[in-house]
Amino acid sequence: MTGKNKSNVTTERITDKSARRDKQQEDSTAVRERKQTPADFSSISSKDLLPASGGEEMTKGFLQELVNILLDYICKSSQRSSKVLDFHHPHQLKEGLEGFSLDLPEQPETLEQILVDCRDTLKYGVNTGHPRFFNQLSSGLDVIGVAGEWLTSTANTNMFTYEVSPVFILMEEVLLRKMQSIVGWSDDEGDGIFCPGGTISNLYSILLARFYFFPEVKTRGMSHLPQLVLFSSEHSHYSVKKSAAALGMGSDNVIMVKCDERGKMIPAELESSIVAAEERGLVPFYVNATAGTTVYGAFDPLNDIADICHRHTLWMHVDAAWGGGLLMSHRHRMKLQGIERAWSVTWNPHKMMGSPLQCSAILVKKRGLLQECNELGAEYLFQTDKHYDVSYDTGDKSIQCGRHVDVFKLWLMWKAKGSEGFGSQVNKCLENAEYLYDRLQRRTDFELVFKNKPEHSNICFWYIPPSLRSLPPGADRDTRLHQVAPRIKSRMMEKGSVLIGYQPLATKVNFFRCVFSNPATQQEDIDFLLEEISRLGSDL
Repeated sequence: MTGKNKSNVTTERITDKSARRDKQQEDSTAVRERKQTPADFSSISSKDLLPASGGEEMTKGFLQELVNILLDYICKSSQRSSKVLDFHHPHQLKEGLEGFSLDLPEQPETLEQILVDCRDTLKYGVNTGHPRFFNQLSSGLDVIGVAGEWLTSTANTNMFTYEVSPVFILMEEVLLRKMQSIVGWSDDEGDGIFCPGGTISNLYSILLARFYFFPEVKTRGMSHLPQLVLFSSEHSHYSVKKSAAALGMGSDNVIMVKCDERGKMIPAELESSIVAAEERGLVPFYVNATAGTTVYGAFDPLNDIADICHRHTLWMHVDAAWGGGLLMSHRHRMKLQGIERAWSVTWNPHKMMGSPLQCSAILVKKRGLLQECNELGAEYLFQTDKHYDVSYDTGDKSIQCGRHVDVFKLWLMWKAKGSEGFGSQVNKCLENAEYLYDRLQRRTDFELVFKNKPEHSNICFWYIPPSLRSLPPGADRDTRLHQVAPRIKSRMMEKGSVLIGYQPLATKVNFFRCVFSNPATQQEDIDFLLEEISRLGSDL
């Protein structure tokens, strides 16, 4: 038999085997559907579910119907024929439509209506797992992560003491040690805690830095401290200013350091800003460096910044909420060289690593500082005479009391993917960014905001409609171009085919920012994005 004939026979066998497998799946599904006739929930309410006596079967039936709704949504989330969103204006949703009402009743509604409400909530929301959702830094729908979130909600426990959350407390310790080792810290240093988002993680870093240099602030307050100032790049996240305001230092005391054209902090500008502040009688204590800026995806020169912080004895924090995921990639982790010299790091696995929201960690190099800064020793929770090692009662490290379990979904994903799997996921997202960058360079109807090859998965660009292509650069062209992205975005939302963000920045008028963090996104989705923008904006 020739090689060609062998190939044909092999292909036929694979096809036959695949057809048989599909037929078996169809048959088993049909049998399962016949056995699982949906219950009638039209006259049943929540009081008939557990813990009601005899409510086991009804509870199983209701939850099975809910799972069917969720499974249907999850399966459709990656179908490109489905919409990213079914857009309605706020007044339309508030007024109610097609049986969906936001109003809260006096009398209980039936479980049938509750299931309809669950289905409609998903229907009118945004499908962030869709391959063509490019709007935010966190996107995608990881099935293992979803499973972890379901289990977490079912367990419904709290992360303040080992006695009520033994397994999750130990998982948090394991995850934090793993992340600290990836950052580059030794086994005998490092601490941390999972927080409700990157903003709170950044707030912790400033809180800890202030306490480290001025521990009296915990009891005596800001009135007993000199006027403190902190430094962050002009491209950094707004949470730094928000945290300074919340902690009583004032947003005006955050000194914004100039960046180069790529969005990176300029070290010489940082040092001159520190010296100038000291000459004015202010007290510098903290520098925030960014690893992956929100808009440009830029990485500040961490080693240079670390040198400056060392010379001036300043706390160095690295906001790697967006860029921390690149540490998982052997190909890209060198972009964060110097992060091991930071005293604290923010890292959001719910961004590049694809964990379901929320999942953010503050990593702290100085072990014990979190506890010392935040502990108040509430005796109804943190008794010292418990029969187990009370160092695992981690709740007093936190500024919260109740704390959601954010660790299990990430722990489960790590078990399922391994570190290598996360690295491959990151690599794919950055490959998508390079593909979009190359496509934009070849087109005359788009213009890159800056010509440099992307460091992260952020790509910033303008669409230039035909009416503007012959206009010379200047104020008139900028004024008209500023209106293009919002108008295309409006049409995009109404149509629901794709979603991408836009913004101005400094002197640059509104431009699109495409970010990749969803491993479901393929090159065909990128091609679709560009063609859709062109279709929606060609008459502007």
